[in-house]
Amino acid sequence: MPCTAGLLPSPIVDVDRQLRLLTANAVDVISEEELRRKLERGTPLRVKLGIDPTASDIHLGFAVVLRRLRLFQDLGHLAVLILGDFTAMVGDPSGKSATRPRLSKEEVDAHAQTYVEQIGEILDPSPERLEVRRNSEWLAPLGMEDILRLTSQVTVARILERDDFANRLRDGLPISLMELLYPLLQGLDSVEIRADVELGGTDQLFNLIMGRHLQERAGQEAQVVMTTPLLVGLDGEQKMSKSLGNYIGIKEPPGEQFGKVMSISDDLLPMYFRYATGWDPDRIDEMVRALARQELHPNAAKRSIARAVVDLYHGEGTGVTAEADFDRMFKEHKAPTDMPSHSFPSGTTWVNALSEAKLATGKRDASRLIAGGAVKTDGNAVSGDGIIPDGTHDVRVGRKWARFDVE
Repeated sequence: MPCTAGLLPSPIVDVDRQLRLLTANAVDVISEEELRRKLERGTPLRVKLGIDPTASDIHLGFAVVLRRLRLFQDLGHLAVLILGDFTAMVGDPSGKSATRPRLSKEEVDAHAQTYVEQIGEILDPSPERLEVRRNSEWLAPLGMEDILRLTSQVTVARILERDDFANRLRDGLPISLMELLYPLLQGLDSVEIRADVELGGTDQLFNLIMGRHLQERAGQEAQVVMTTPLLVGLDGEQKMSKSLGNYIGIKEPPGEQFGKVMSISDDLLPMYFRYATGWDPDRIDEMVRALARQELHPNAAKRSIARAVVDLYHGEGTGVTAEADFDRMFKEHKAPTDMPSHSFPSGTTWVNALSEAKLATGKRDASRLIAGGAVKTDGNAVSGDGIIPDGTHDVRVGRKWARFDVE
């Protein structure tokens, strides 16, 4: 199980303390007073998080909201995870400037399976703390009468208040009727599972508020809406995304995670302290203040964050080991103590080996890396696309290492 350092081990916590922990570093809380009233009842809240399984990996950006959900669990509440297997086939238009390609049911199911496996790295999977549902349970059976009843509850003007829709309309870009339905479908999820709280990124605010609206129309108490920021990726500009290649996956090897954190720009350090470490708010505030007062050097701050990230996803103490390997590679210019090993027959070319070992995305990429001098073995850059000499070679491509045994 992942490390949960900084999280409360007991659900018996007074309301003021719960409120402070749960809302710390949140962007939107609608409303804090409503959340207080719900907490004062002393019964577990149903805390919803919807996930459209449109990709195969979970990264640190998505882990921000998952960790907030885990905190609710650790304080005695029930996480209700909605796998949007139906809405994923529609496509969430949030933040999109064009209609997304539709995914097949088979693609969505495959992604959903990997999501469930990875989510166990963060959430408490025990039945009293986690309920997993698929929204095809209630969305797939909807008939035309149900759709008409649903659409009658929201005006077109209200839907077009969304920034992404308004911007696309202004720029003359197409918006499909299917996309306009998406916020209603997500809101209906909240009605069906009777959510007390719904979590999401800041790009989900409109959809989350739609859930409040539909719950009220259904005669339910409106859910509290809480948003967390979108973690900026390794490029320092755009939100972390696998499609942009600026991400740190929670299942990546310790050394890869450590090295990627060390590559972030200094101005991202406060954000990564707050949203990537999983630490208690008091400890985070202390580190951010020390950084601002220049009592903490940016390099030391990155190392601290990198160790915390590796510990979270690989277990206590693995961060220190990853740091030692990082120094061994980049300070002492030596190979790491632990690296994947690959065996190849005599006569294998560098291009084929790099591609098969996943040190390159393909043969064309391998040739490009070799031509640019990015592939090094035994301290020397590989030149040309020739055959690998027989024997054992420690190969480095950027932060990635592998051992090639050629016989």
